Amino acid sequence: MHPTITKMQEVVAKGDESLIHELLADDVSFMPPTYYKTWKGREPVAAVLGHVGQVFSDFRYRRVMGDGKDWALEFQCKVGDLDAVGVDLITLNDDGLIETFEVVMRPYKTIGALRDAMNARVMTDARFLKFREALS
Repeated sequence: MHPTITKMQEVVAKGDESLIHELLADDVSFMPPTYYKTWKGREPVAAVLGHVGQVFSDFRYRRVMGDGKDWALEFQCKVGDLDAVGVDLITLNDDGLIETFEVVMRPYKTIGALRDAMNARVMTDARFLKFREALS
């Protein structure tokens, strides 16, 4: 298994954005399951993933599939009292850093709870005003 993928499995559930930060390429793209917009850049993506790691509970990867630059990591978690399963679709760049990170999840009800929890966190994190302007 690629060392970045191994390290990612260790740090994602911790919700520590500094640990996630070091795994991301400068120009990383992140596609969340909650809406159809792409976050770009190491700083905003690390911040988003740090918050997600704090919203999820009982997070664990169930299966890891992939080789070379392309990986799929199946996970299960809770958002509040709601169960979820999902897949992190990851592409690494030539330096072995995460270049694209797309998350697909189900069920719909849990994704709504995740969206609500993330919106509440984003509204209290001043960095996101700057990040959102960069998305526009």
